Amino acid sequence: MLQRDFYKLIFIIAFLAFALGMLAKTFIDETEILKSKELIAEDGRQVATESLKLARELSEAFSYVAEKAAPSVVYIETEKVVSIPRNIFPFDFFGDEFFKRFFSIPRYRQRGAGSGFIISSDGYVVTNNHVIQGAQKITVKLVDGRTFKAKIVGTDPFSDIALLKINTNNLPVLKLGNSDLIKVGEWVIAIGNPFGLSHTVTVGVVSAKGRSGIGISDIEDFIQTDAAINPGNSGGPLLNLKGEVIGMNTAIFTRSGGYMGIGFAIPSNIVKTVVEQLKTKGKVERGFLGVYIQDLTPALAKELGLKIKEGALITQVMPGSPADKAGLKEKDVIISYNGKPVRNASDLKNYVLLTKPGTKVILKIIRNGKEMRLKVKIGTPQKGLLVSKAEFKNLQEFLENLGLVVDNITPEIAKKLGLSTTRGVIITEVFPETPADYAGLTPGLIIDEVNRKKIKNLREFYQALRPSLKTKRVLLGIKTIRGRYYITLSLENEE
Repeated sequence: MLQRDFYKLIFIIAFLAFALGMLAKTFIDETEILKSKELIAEDGRQVATESLKLARELSEAFSYVAEKAAPSVVYIETEKVVSIPRNIFPFDFFGDEFFKRFFSIPRYRQRGAGSGFIISSDGYVVTNNHVIQGAQKITVKLVDGRTFKAKIVGTDPFSDIALLKINTNNLPVLKLGNSDLIKVGEWVIAIGNPFGLSHTVTVGVVSAKGRSGIGISDIEDFIQTDAAINPGNSGGPLLNLKGEVIGMNTAIFTRSGGYMGIGFAIPSNIVKTVVEQLKTKGKVERGFLGVYIQDLTPALAKELGLKIKEGALITQVMPGSPADKAGLKEKDVIISYNGKPVRNASDLKNYVLLTKPGTKVILKIIRNGKEMRLKVKIGTPQKGLLVSKAEFKNLQEFLENLGLVVDNITPEIAKKLGLSTTRGVIITEVFPETPADYAGLTPGLIIDEVNRKKIKNLREFYQALRPSLKTKRVLLGIKTIRGRYYITLSLENEE
């Protein structure tokens, strides 16, 4: 009996020991789990230590880059004197010199602002061309409060890049990284002066690469980012987590005038290429191929019996051009430029414009379904052949102020009007109470000469109009059924 009770006692003790052991293990496990959780947020959610550690490291990376880069980011102020046209006044001073002295053309100072960044310790600063365009005075302000008068070394409206110089030394600089290496989703940091708020730092990711067709500049291969960019950020750097410049903030997509989550930056590799030429020559030598091109769409590819779905389709080859000499033909599809893929017409245009004249490149093309390689020596565009989008916008504005809208003369229009040729441009609209209206111009008249230059089409019209941006006047040759005559239109009152 005693022996049986003894065994029962042993069994109970063993069971209790096992139970206590399991309880202890559970307690230890729970303790470990609790140790792996560090904080409990106000809403009750637990934040894992490892996650919080990663977040802190990322935050520290942002802070480190911002702190190191800020001294190299500058605030740019511009100033220009703008005249108010006298024809806004409803009276004339009848040539009275007294009134002319005290009531002459009013002028006011127009101020602008933007950002830039230092790329060399001896004072070279990069910014957007549109930030300093037309400025008569440019002031660069450093993070330490020092200000310097800046000199324009060179500008490139085609890429919207400008290079400035300030007279000082031992400046902190930013390194231009390799924008080809960035990936969609990669963290980026934007620094600039939005709305005059100096050295504002914003963070986001690369939303997309190779954006084109935006209509901002002629060379479009933008990095898209959701890092907040606002007016005043233009010209500032877009940085990776190494603190390298991988882009220059240039524009935003907006319907409100402010940030809407889509910003665009010029890739650093384009900035490098342009700045090198601006620094050594003060200008950029553009490459010229001599073809008219369009995107190869899937529908066009099917119609042409092509298996490829991307590329730049040649619609016309200019006689005597580098393309013509190399043997390129209409309906050829360019799919590669010196080893770089050509996805569309914009890609090819960017590559050519950024290639120095005289450079020999290899083009991979598709002709009649067969792949071919051609060697082309990139040429130099004829003087006045290229009109940048920024200049084109100014020309359009000048034309609108004159009160004119013009267009190409199509074969259909020529037939309808009984014209024997399509040379020139046709006036399609004349705005009331404008110089064109007062001069008696009407829709349907043909312009075949601009500033003493015969023109064939709209492109040549705008090329010939370029000197008028400075003179504020234009001499037009007008062709009518009864003959030709000349007329001068001016935005300034004649004395």
